[in-house]
Amino acid sequence: MEIVNKDAANSIREATAELRQQILVHPLYSAINNISDLRLFMQSHVYAVWDFMSLLKSLQNQLTCTRVPWFPQGDAATRYLINEIVTGEESDLDLMGKRKSHFEMYLDAMEQTGADGKPILEFCRILSSIGDRQMAYAKANTPKEARLFVDFTFEVISSDKSHVQAAVFTFGREDLIPGMFHTFVNELQAQMPERVSMFTYYLNRHIEIDGDHHSNLAIEMTNRLCGNNTQLIREATEAVKTALRLRIDLWNGVLKSLPSYSVSG
Repeated sequence: MEIVNKDAANSIREATAELRQQILVHPLYSAINNISDLRLFMQSHVYAVWDFMSLLKSLQNQLTCTRVPWFPQGDAATRYLINEIVTGEESDLDLMGKRKSHFEMYLDAMEQTGADGKPILEFCRILSSIGDRQMAYAKANTPKEARLFVDFTFEVISSDKSHVQAAVFTFGREDLIPGMFHTFVNELQAQMPERVSMFTYYLNRHIEIDGDHHSNLAIEMTNRLCGNNTQLIREATEAVKTALRLRIDLWNGVLKSLPSYSVSG
């Protein structure tokens, strides 16, 4: 039986625990008091949902053969892990039972809540047509904190270091929205299901898939890619720390945009 090192993921988790805890107790969650606040949150958070998909596809490109002619590439067990995650993230079932990516599901949820989806759509349109991320930011008036967050994600992608990409994917992403936020959204769902049912469903899908199945797959993938190599573990850990700090900055930016913060500040 093949032995996979279990220390890499544990080491990264322990080294980044303090930053992860800062995110889980961030004052943003308690500051979101109504659906208007939720809309502002979604309009910034959607950039993290989008670049999450880019990081995911980069890992798939790194770890599997996505070209023609096809040849077996890398470790088959690692190929299975990333392909299984891609299937769930890129073609899940939405609230109506239709196949959609989680990003598309998030856009639907934004539309239902009344959040302004035009900026992220304009960002995607410009980036798709001319490939210039900075111009896309400018045209979409992307918040500074969201720009920096996405820029670092693409720095990780351009590194071509699959162990770093896997670690950031595993420990720096969507499992960092705490239960208190879910409780608030569930309360809104009870009050106005016609406005937040899609967002509630999106969050629940992340609990069901990312919180268990995908999380375990991603941890195993990180362990396989880092192995027992101290240098690889160190590189992965530093990248996760940076990703978490930028997530804190992103949350700080959303918090400052809330009317309640402006009043109290």
